[in-house]
Amino acid sequence: MVNHQSVNHQSVNHRTVSHQTVSHQTVKHQWWKESIVYQIWPASYKDSNGDGVGDIRGIVDTLDYLKELGIDVIWISPMYDSPQDDMGYDISDYEKIYEKYGTLNDMEDLINESHKRGLKIILDLVINHTSNQHEWFKESRSSKTNPKRDWYIWKPPRYDENGNRQPPNNWGSYFSGSAWTYDQLTDEYYLHLFAESQPDLNWENKLAREAIYKSAILFWLQKGIDGFRIDTAGMYSKVQSFKDVPIIFPDKDFQPCKLYHQHGPRIHEFHKEIYERFIEPFNAITVGEVGHSTREESLKYVSEEAKEMNMMFLFDVVEVGVDSRDRFRYKGYDLIDFKRAFHTQSSFSEGTDAWSTIFIENHDQPRSISRFGNDSPEFRVQSGKALATLQVALTGTEFIYQGQEIGMINLPRSWDIKEYQDINTVNYFRENGSKTGDNEKLMDVINLMARDNARSPIQWNSSSQGGFTSGTPWTRVHDNYEQINVESQLHDPTSMLSFWKQAIRLRKQYKELFVYGRLEILDWENENIFTFLKIDERGNKAYVVINFTAKSVNFVNLLPDKTLTLILSNQSKELSETQLMPYESRIYLVQ
Repeated sequence: MVNHQSVNHQSVNHRTVSHQTVSHQTVKHQWWKESIVYQIWPASYKDSNGDGVGDIRGIVDTLDYLKELGIDVIWISPMYDSPQDDMGYDISDYEKIYEKYGTLNDMEDLINESHKRGLKIILDLVINHTSNQHEWFKESRSSKTNPKRDWYIWKPPRYDENGNRQPPNNWGSYFSGSAWTYDQLTDEYYLHLFAESQPDLNWENKLAREAIYKSAILFWLQKGIDGFRIDTAGMYSKVQSFKDVPIIFPDKDFQPCKLYHQHGPRIHEFHKEIYERFIEPFNAITVGEVGHSTREESLKYVSEEAKEMNMMFLFDVVEVGVDSRDRFRYKGYDLIDFKRAFHTQSSFSEGTDAWSTIFIENHDQPRSISRFGNDSPEFRVQSGKALATLQVALTGTEFIYQGQEIGMINLPRSWDIKEYQDINTVNYFRENGSKTGDNEKLMDVINLMARDNARSPIQWNSSSQGGFTSGTPWTRVHDNYEQINVESQLHDPTSMLSFWKQAIRLRKQYKELFVYGRLEILDWENENIFTFLKIDERGNKAYVVINFTAKSVNFVNLLPDKTLTLILSNQSKELSETQLMPYESRIYLVQ
């Protein structure tokens, strides 16, 4: 029997069904596993002083909004002093605040005001590289004999058969071109896996590590923050031979080089050192952006016994259909690929003492509705609610990105490349636009996958510039701010924002099922519908069904001998026993 009447999940009677053996060991409950984490990209969040750039005071002003949404932890993307070549991931001083974001006093106020509301704060820990404007690097490049020379990675040139100077090897930067930049002053190259303004630190040097620990980690823990999101957490330890990597892309001079920088020989030693000396004593939490790796390799970072990090981001979902070595080599995917990615991500910790995360948006990814749903006016809200249903039902710590809760979408396809500001996008178009001979096709992929899509300002209301700023915004506000904004959704029970609040409450109420439960996909071969069970350790079950198409499809109850009681739906109309509307989603309790 399917009971569609009990939509108010607060009143549902949850009966235990017969026990089913669960294939993983008892999971240790922790507050951070059950938390909802909200990522803030400061430049685009809220401008409090009219200079066109979001700031820390703007975050403070919205803490009650975040609390009401159901957030437990706020992750602040880099707010440190920086030339902003890579939006703050190029840090010139770990102990100062970028002036357009505010002051150290503002940060202290944010920490204190958050704690007053029961909210915790984690910061981005960016320690694979610094800015080339950091005093450490200025000293390092000043001469080969400077005491800090070895704090970064310097190598002499190599020369080809014609005597032309070449980089030390064929490693490619993640932001296009060579991973090496020549410095004429000392006739050597320095390594930068990202922009040339982001030289990699040399973690082999103990003095450099100690300086990193003191300035980037201890300084902020003593200020009272609650933990870190660790940027590029698998990259610090490079294979010291610095050999050429195999040629993967014959059409490029410089090649993907993770073979010699990802999961390097000392990476676990470094993370254990950080955990033992700082994370554990301060009772802080960490989530690692480890990057691409096998399950076996990933578990080494987040096994509770290993004592390195609490949890990590897995990229199976956000990179479905993409060549992980080049985000703009887009291949496409189907719903079966999508299911497989979520299964890998959601079942990551089964049978282990490790933990992972659930996310489909962040500052490095496009908007999820445009990527995985349907951003047309007809289906934007409905498909956004379907994705929210999926996300809150899956195992791991929940991460939401700013604007996701109101259904923000990718930049308009009509915008020119000149509107894109991310260094990754700009460099890629500059390098590849002329080569492809088909800039329209390249722009289609950029519009789908560029990081810029997540970095347009938050739309707070329908006033000029979407209420983000009273001045001129640092980057263009999306054209649809009058239709999509916080204010218009706050008191609308059918809005995207209201649905997220309801879904978050449901996740917390049934945390045994949704936070800790095991995922069992029931319809692997169905190319239209995603149906799965969540099963907790006592055998209790939730039944989730989502139509991922823009058409009505047949609804077949795959548990005909069970009683299903509805606890969440993205439909305002009475539900059909036989049909699912476009992008319809439902969650039932199984009895």
